[in-house]
Amino acid sequence: MSDNQSWNSSGSEEDFEPELGHPVGIAEFSGVLSKWTNYIHGWQDRWVVLKNNTLSYYKSQDEREYGCRGSLCLSKAVITAHEFDECRLDISVNDSVWYLRAQDPEHRHQWIDSIELHRAESGYGSESSLRRHGSMLSLTSATSGYSATSTSSFKKGHSLREKLAEMETFRDILCRQVDTLQKYFDGCADAVSKDELQRDKIVEGDEDDFPNTRTDGEFLHNNNGSKEKLFQSLSPKGINGIDFKGEAITFKATTAGILATLSHCIDLMVKREDSWQKRLDKEMEKRRRIEESYKSALNELKKKSHFGGPDYEEGPNSLINEDEFFDAVEAALDRQDKIEEQTQCEKTRIQRSSPVPSGDMYSSAGTHRFSDKVEEMVQNHMTYSLQDVGGDANWQLVVEEGEMKVYRREVEENGIVLDPLKATHSVKGVTGHEVCHYFWDTDYRNDWETTIENFNVVETLSDNAVIVYQTHKRVWPASQRDVLYLSAMRKILANNENDPDTWLVCNFSVDHDNAQPTNRCVRAKINIAMICQTLVSPPEGDKEISRDNILCKITYVANVNPGGWAPASVLRAVAKREYPKFLKRFTSYVQEKTAGKPILF
Repeated sequence: MSDNQSWNSSGSEEDFEPELGHPVGIAEFSGVLSKWTNYIHGWQDRWVVLKNNTLSYYKSQDEREYGCRGSLCLSKAVITAHEFDECRLDISVNDSVWYLRAQDPEHRHQWIDSIELHRAESGYGSESSLRRHGSMLSLTSATSGYSATSTSSFKKGHSLREKLAEMETFRDILCRQVDTLQKYFDGCADAVSKDELQRDKIVEGDEDDFPNTRTDGEFLHNNNGSKEKLFQSLSPKGINGIDFKGEAITFKATTAGILATLSHCIDLMVKREDSWQKRLDKEMEKRRRIEESYKSALNELKKKSHFGGPDYEEGPNSLINEDEFFDAVEAALDRQDKIEEQTQCEKTRIQRSSPVPSGDMYSSAGTHRFSDKVEEMVQNHMTYSLQDVGGDANWQLVVEEGEMKVYRREVEENGIVLDPLKATHSVKGVTGHEVCHYFWDTDYRNDWETTIENFNVVETLSDNAVIVYQTHKRVWPASQRDVLYLSAMRKILANNENDPDTWLVCNFSVDHDNAQPTNRCVRAKINIAMICQTLVSPPEGDKEISRDNILCKITYVANVNPGGWAPASVLRAVAKREYPKFLKRFTSYVQEKTAGKPILF
């Protein structure tokens, strides 16, 4: 477990009273997670705390005393591990969704296990919760449902109720008949039992004492000469006289009435069933339409609420298509342009009094660990960047505005657009030294560069070489980019006196221990050069050279690997739109800064 992630005690046992819905004896789980804030700021580190089945987050661990910035009850939350991002988990409750990223897949697994443990122990989603909360509710619901169904089913069935009342009457009649018959049969059984007992006693006597039977078969004489009635005739009237024929007729009529009533009930129920089936079909169709409308509205709501979430940003599995991506980028760039226009109208530029260094300090690469690399880059740009755009180079003219022309060669590698760009421009009244100075010096960067969010000098190598780290403003849904590059400014020594005065600034990507890549930004790779040549036309007579006599010829070359997964069409459209604007904005700034000042060759 990392240092930023820890198990903490959630209170003593004496002070903690168990409550339904709160885990008892589960330790608090807390740590740093990256939370998706919005499409402008993207992922931001937050201190997240899991306690008492509630997930809360704070801006940092030190700010816990000021209260949380948001919380979610996990009782009905849906926790989803992202399909493609191994470090990400999404937690949703209704239409509220938290997008979270752990440091690595192991930490994500720990967070998911802890959340599930809290949910299980709190009485939600476990078998114990069903035993505690489900049984009585289910019985009550079933009883009430049965009652409601019975009542509503026969609410209008008057004929059916009448037939049911008849069934009750028939049942009472049958019950009385059964009771009568049962009493008769019980009486018969008692009489037979007594007769058999008496007969057994007589048979057991001495044969000599056995009475003689008279011819009439009714009376017998014993030894005493007495006669007695041995067997009584089992007359029905002797027990309880019952009219079996009448009872049978009544029983037959009752059962016939029951059968007839049941047949009538069945007919009524069949008719009612057809009627209810039609109503049920209508209700089912109505429900189906309502459910479809609900799902459609819910999908639209989710799309609106989550549009701008991490699933729609640039990536290999982005849910946004290429056309929507292009429209979103274009709209974001338009908003940035409007904001920049308003800022420029309200902003009063701070005039810096720092003098422009002389050209002597820029005549060599200086001595540092990148000296050889800088010299190699300078020579390559002077050899190839100033070549004509004609011939077999396949340069295509994409923008032409006055003296400015922008060319492009379409190059793709592994699906990533690597189109080299080349722009030529001529600016009056400024020298190459002045243009390169304002382009290279980071003190003036924010005055003319509108796409940078922040930057800092990581290391100063020499008076004319620095390593700079800068992050660019995010243009949603594209991922935010950052760049780490070495920037060097050089004065190119002329081979003969007729060669124009030439200055060069080259920026190329390097690695540095103090600016490692992060998962917040896509690290772009660059190789850029701005080559400026000063052309001077002789003044009339004995006049001194003025800014009207100088012209700066600019050649700007950019080789950029943007990284990421932005569509090729979007990258090319953005480059075509932004590069000319950048060049015009920067050269106008240089003209403004040098106006009325001494010329610096």
